[in-house]
Amino acid sequence: MSTTQIATLAGGCFWCLESAFNSVDGVISAISGYAGGHIDNPSYEAVCHGDTGHAEVVRIEFDSEKLSYREVLEIFFALHNPTQVNRQGNDVGPQYRSAVFYHNEAQKLAALEIIEEMTNEQVWPDPVVTEVTAINNYYPAEDYHQSYFKNNPQNQYCAMVVAPKLAKFKKTFADRLR
Repeated sequence: MSTTQIATLAGGCFWCLESAFNSVDGVISAISGYAGGHIDNPSYEAVCHGDTGHAEVVRIEFDSEKLSYREVLEIFFALHNPTQVNRQGNDVGPQYRSAVFYHNEAQKLAALEIIEEMTNEQVWPDPVVTEVTAINNYYPAEDYHQSYFKNNPQNQYCAMVVAPKLAKFKKTFADRLR
């Protein structure tokens, strides 16, 4: 029986999520892409216009014997602000929404459970607005988006936005890193 599972998550710019998840023990791969839209094979430019319906996502393939789906969600919710509608910081538009694109009923229930826990524990001062939606499509992003932070650490966005998030992530989840 295979212990490999897939998670597809949207939490703002995919460069940050992809970089973080690719450093987690148990993650086989994290690939930047697009999901949730109504256009086949969208381009980055089309998604950035905000009218394709797609979110920037990361598709995470992981070994569930090393990393549970619950742990994947805990990392995901620590990496972004799930209370912002159609934005993350200065990134604004529906392509930057917070969403869990579930692949089966167990993933749906796990996502709803953790959102309910965060709400009940008032982890955030504002309501969690993360969408929990069945995956309807996924398209990998263009090659230049893959491992973007690793390949472009001097990029201004990477230096100002991605690097500080990753530093905080690595400190918080040091025990989960490879």
